[in-house]
Amino acid sequence: MRDELLSIIEKNSKIGLNELAVLLGADEAAVLSEIETLERDGVICGYHTLIDWEKTSIEKVTALIEVRVTPQRGQGFDNIAERIYNYPEVRAVYLISGGYDLLVILEEKSLREISNFVSDKLSTLDSVLSTATHFILKKYKDHGTILAKKREDEREIITP
Repeated sequence: MRDELLSIIEKNSKIGLNELAVLLGADEAAVLSEIETLERDGVICGYHTLIDWEKTSIEKVTALIEVRVTPQRGQGFDNIAERIYNYPEVRAVYLISGGYDLLVILEEKSLREISNFVSDKLSTLDSVLSTATHFILKKYKDHGTILAKKREDEREIITP
């Protein structure tokens, strides 16, 4: 039940307890107990709402920042990653493979705010060797949800 429960709520965290119980073929008390256990054990870390900011009046700029760092002896990348993820502007930090070590995701109101963060906070950290910033121009799919749905051709077909 655990794996199926996690798969269902990952796609729709608003699903009701009753509907979950029906889908899982279990009673509501058992499902609720399992959810509480998963939250307590840190398997379920939070619940989030995915918003298509392009459809609102709120300006948001998302940047993916690749960061090359010098790992610390005995600590690896953990200490520098922690320093970075403790900045409130940072939405996510990942250890990645390839030419860079960390991927930092920021979401701010403007390119200038992101630029200031990179130059004033991120680049000044002792372990940071270099950064490369990439701005998201358009989101087509995010967290498994298609945001840019293909438009249907609404023209009438004319035949001779």
